[in-house]
Amino acid sequence: MLAEIVQAGFVITAETDNADVVVINTCGFIAPAEAESLEAIRRAVDCKSNGSVKKVVVAGCLGERLGPGLHKKVSGIDAVVSLDQRDNIAEIIKRVLSCNVPNPPRFETPAVPSADRIPDDRTRLLITPGHWAYLRISEGCNRRCSYCTIPAIRGTFRSKPVEIVLAEAEELASAGVLELNLIAQDTTYYGRDLKTRIGLSALIRELDKVAGIEWIRLMYLYPTGIDDELIETIAESTKTVHYLDIPLQHVSANILKSMRRPDDPGALRRLIKNLRRAMPDIILRTTLMVGFPGETDRDFEELLNFVKRARFDALGCFEFYPESGTAAAEMPAQVPDEIKKERFDELMLTQQKIAFEKNESRVGGRLRCLVDSVESDSLGCGRFYGQAPEIDSVCMIEDCSAAPGQFIDAKVIDARDYDLCVEQV
Repeated sequence: MLAEIVQAGFVITAETDNADVVVINTCGFIAPAEAESLEAIRRAVDCKSNGSVKKVVVAGCLGERLGPGLHKKVSGIDAVVSLDQRDNIAEIIKRVLSCNVPNPPRFETPAVPSADRIPDDRTRLLITPGHWAYLRISEGCNRRCSYCTIPAIRGTFRSKPVEIVLAEAEELASAGVLELNLIAQDTTYYGRDLKTRIGLSALIRELDKVAGIEWIRLMYLYPTGIDDELIETIAESTKTVHYLDIPLQHVSANILKSMRRPDDPGALRRLIKNLRRAMPDIILRTTLMVGFPGETDRDFEELLNFVKRARFDALGCFEFYPESGTAAAEMPAQVPDEIKKERFDELMLTQQKIAFEKNESRVGGRLRCLVDSVESDSLGCGRFYGQAPEIDSVCMIEDCSAAPGQFIDAKVIDARDYDLCVEQV
C-alpha cells in the first residue's frame, strides 16, 4: 500500500495527528488486536474532529471482518478498504479527498471473491530495516480450527505462483535484503493448490539459488505439514537457518480434537525428536493456548509437562478468546478468566526458566550475528540465526564497529534474561 501511495504522488508522513489522510492498517484476529485497532481509529477520528486531519481510511482485517459494523463502533470513518482492494488504496484516497461536503458518503469498496485473488507483493516500500524483509508466500487458510477467524477474514488458501515468489525475492535481494522471513497463514501448505505441484521443499531449493540472500527463515509451519522431505531439505539447505516456528496450540488429545486440529501428542513428540535428530542445533519456537473450552486441570498439566520435556527455545502463549463467529465461542465448559490467567502465568514462568537456562549455556560460546542497529555509544543490537526479528530476544553487541546489515563473529559474554550480551571477535 505504501508503494502504491508513493507512486500516486502522495507524500508519506509518520505524523498521524497532522496529515491530510490517515490510513490505518488493522488486525482483527483476536479481541486484544481488535481493541488496539479500534483505539487507533478513534484517535485518528478525534484528530479529524479537531481539524488536524482531513480524512480517515481504514484497511486490513478488522474492516474485512466487521464490514459496515465498523461504522457502528466508530463514526467518522471516510472509507473502509477491503483486503481485495488493497492495491487500489491510492485511488480510494483520491476519492475521499475529493469529497468536501460536510457529511461525505462512506465509501465501501466492493470485494473481489477471495478465491480469485492471487497475492502479489512485488514493488514494495520496506518499513523493516533494509537488510531483512518478510516474504509472504500465500494468502488465506483451508484449515478450520474451531477458534480461528482467519479463514473467514482472509479466505481460502492461495499460493503465490513460484515465479512471483522468486521475482519478489530477487527484487528484495537487489535492494540489499540479506534475510528473508517466509510467512503465510499455513506455510507448509504452500503449493498444494498449484497446477505445478511445487511445494515448500522445492520452493526452498529455488530460493537457495537467489544471489545475495544469506538467511531464509521459515515461520508459521503447521506441524502435520512437516514431513521427512521438508526436514531433509532444511537440513541440507545452504541458506535456510535451523530455526522453525511451529504453532502447536496444545498437546492434549481431547483439546486438539475440540480445536479441530489433526495432531496427536505422540506425533508432536516424534516431530520434535526427528527435527533435533536431523539438526542438533535447531532452534524451536512454538505458540500455545490455555483456557480453551473444556480444558481441565489434567489437560493443562499435560501441556505443562510437555513444555518441560520439549524445552522450546522460545514460546508464546495466548489465553483463549471466544471470538464471534467461531465454533469455540459457543462451546460449553468455558474456562473462567481467572483460571486462564493462572494457567498463562504458570506456563510462561515455566518457559522463562527454560529460556534463561538455555541462554546461560551459551555464555562463552561463539555466534554469527546480523547487526540490526547501532547506537551513538557503539552499542549494537543484532541477532544470531536463532532469533527472529521483532518477536524473539536479541544480542546486545558491546563496542560494535560494524554497520547495520553486516554480519559479525561474536563471543557470548553474558546472559541477560532473554537477551544475550556479546562482543565482536
